Amino acid sequence: MPATTDEEFFMRRALQLAREGGALGEVPVGAVVVRNGEIVGEGFNQPISSRDPTAHAEIVALRDAAQRIGNYRLVDCDLYVTLEPCLMCCGALVHARVREVVFGTDEPKAGSVRSRMNALEMPHLNYRVAARGGVLAEECAALLSGFFRARREIEKGPE
Repeated sequence: MPATTDEEFFMRRALQLAREGGALGEVPVGAVVVRNGEIVGEGFNQPISSRDPTAHAEIVALRDAAQRIGNYRLVDCDLYVTLEPCLMCCGALVHARVREVVFGTDEPKAGSVRSRMNALEMPHLNYRVAARGGVLAEECAALLSGFFRARREIEKGPE
């Protein structure tokens, strides 16, 4: 399904944030929280620099939005993220009562929306977060693969 102009705009901002994180040596994943067509929270991966295993882009953006809005419940918000969320981030989305998560590319190793499991559809949950993937998927995937390719080259060293 082709992305709408708004979806592309928000995902491009998430990509820009991902690049900022990548420039700092973090895995380049970016996220924005949107309410009524306005970005109210932003974040990129920061677990290395913050020494915090929970500092995924989604969590950072949710925290930012909650602070700006003044409420940990983000019931009228959507989250745009460049990579399919992991299990931890899916749990945070449910607890924050995010309306919808829109992600760029699949995460075949740890994706918990559709790649490895669908944590958002577990029957015991008392809240459902809608989910869609594939918005600017090629750009999101290219950013990640380029980052890891460059990292392998550095680790490999000169021949």
